[in-house]
Amino acid sequence: MSSAIPGPDGRLRCPWGLSTADYVAYHDTEWGRPVHGDDALYERLCLEAFQSGLSWITILRRREGFRRAFADFKIAEVAVFTDADAARLLTDESIIRNRAKIEATLANARVLADWAPGELDELIWSYAPDPATRPAPRTLADVPAVTDESTALSKALKKRGLRFIGPTTAYALMQACGLVDDHLADCVARGA
Repeated sequence: MSSAIPGPDGRLRCPWGLSTADYVAYHDTEWGRPVHGDDALYERLCLEAFQSGLSWITILRRREGFRRAFADFKIAEVAVFTDADAARLLTDESIIRNRAKIEATLANARVLADWAPGELDELIWSYAPDPATRPAPRTLADVPAVTDESTALSKALKKRGLRFIGPTTAYALMQACGLVDDHLADCVARGA
């Protein structure tokens, strides 16, 4: 069931990370690497929410558009976006123009703007499981879509007022931001 396979350079990688050059770069240099900082984690929360129901490559290829549209995901700046900004975003072809996702992105910034500096980072990282309790996945079938930790993280974020962050989205966030290392056991990027 889809174990690590050779990439363009012959080194073994997770199969999902080989379909395009964009994915190879993202897989090798970003996915699964620790992300800290409230704005950086807010960006990832937003992008994972926009990805819901779509392929990640769609989001990855529009990432710069998202950054331009949402003030580089600076919480303090997005928190003061107006109804006119929301209307502008709905016409911005460089992003995914989904009203519910745009509204959640703005609402989440307003909630997070009231948090203490570092509070989002601390909350998210408090749900990182002990790596010693998680064996390295050998195949893609060994990688879960949801865990107890992602379910608890989702509940904690929702309880604090954040939207569009279910357990599956929370787990994708945990994977992307390095809270878990779901690179396959034989993958060159595992533990990097």
